[in-house]
Amino acid sequence: MTTVTNYLSGVPGILSSHELAATAAHVGELQSASGQIPWFPGGHCDPWNHVEAAMALTVTGYGDQARSAYRWLARNQLGDGSWFNYYLAERVNDTRLDTNVCAYIATGVYHYLLATDDVDFAAEMWPHIERAIEFVLRWQLDDGTIRWSLDSLGRPESYALLTGSSSIFHSLRCATALGERLDVAKPAWELAAGRLGHAVAHHPGAFAPKNEFAMDWYYPIFSGALVGEHGERRLSDGWERHVMDGYGVRCVSTNDWVTAAETAECVLALDALGLTSRAFDLFDFTCRHRRDDGAYWTGIAYPQQSTFPGGETTSYTAAAIILAADALTSSSPASGLFRHGELAMPLDLAEPGCPLYAG
Repeated sequence: MTTVTNYLSGVPGILSSHELAATAAHVGELQSASGQIPWFPGGHCDPWNHVEAAMALTVTGYGDQARSAYRWLARNQLGDGSWFNYYLAERVNDTRLDTNVCAYIATGVYHYLLATDDVDFAAEMWPHIERAIEFVLRWQLDDGTIRWSLDSLGRPESYALLTGSSSIFHSLRCATALGERLDVAKPAWELAAGRLGHAVAHHPGAFAPKNEFAMDWYYPIFSGALVGEHGERRLSDGWERHVMDGYGVRCVSTNDWVTAAETAECVLALDALGLTSRAFDLFDFTCRHRRDDGAYWTGIAYPQQSTFPGGETTSYTAAAIILAADALTSSSPASGLFRHGELAMPLDLAEPGCPLYAG
């Protein structure tokens, strides 16, 4: 049976190898016998955060549990390639179909392949990835964006979200790379990613306005749609609005509520731009959220310094910490995935009549 090495040995001056191992064990303990990874004991599971947790398990030595997590997705995939939004134990808790949630399996399995070189497992999961991506691309609009979801009655929403589309862009690139590793060419996926990436990078007005959310600020960088000077400018423009100096990233810019997952993801965005020193400084702030058992408080509200939601720790928060630690230390073979070095350069495909290329 394929095993996975625990690659993480700690982040110097911030987290020890023992502390990271405790965080990984916390994520592993949350997984049910079915393979499902809920947010917290007795809580719901959503496929996106489930994949995030599986990626954390992959790089910390829990190979069997990571594969079990992906096989849970395979068993619960709907006939059209999608997954429901939320599950509570083995029951469906929210029947909305979120395109970003459905695409993320491609990121997770490609991450697994990079970390383990387990081509056989990637091939086992490929049919599920193929169906998921085809489902998502049914909802790509003429401007390159992708509708964010279908409601409980199967009616598609009329608009796209910047965070979700950014994440789908990254997932499409991962899916294409995974196909190439399995000798399956998917040029239509690469073209779809080129159209979507162009919209994310150059046409923010094509998305529903959610500027107050930190994820809308850093996800175009985190996903690789904005790189270099353009990415640095976006980070700089939003830094004061979205970051509480000494504390971390506000989930919503209008509230002094710092969330560890958003902080860790912003660390990955900084790392992707090569801003290593700032990435380490921001990662250090997440220690305020750490519990002695390795779990992480989802959020802390200031100036009260109270946890919000009260007393909540989440699997996806712990997972984001682990993935950021891996990237900062370049520990696992998958550590560069969010630095985008493991992916081919994306196409930049403008739609006909794009004002950037007119005349």
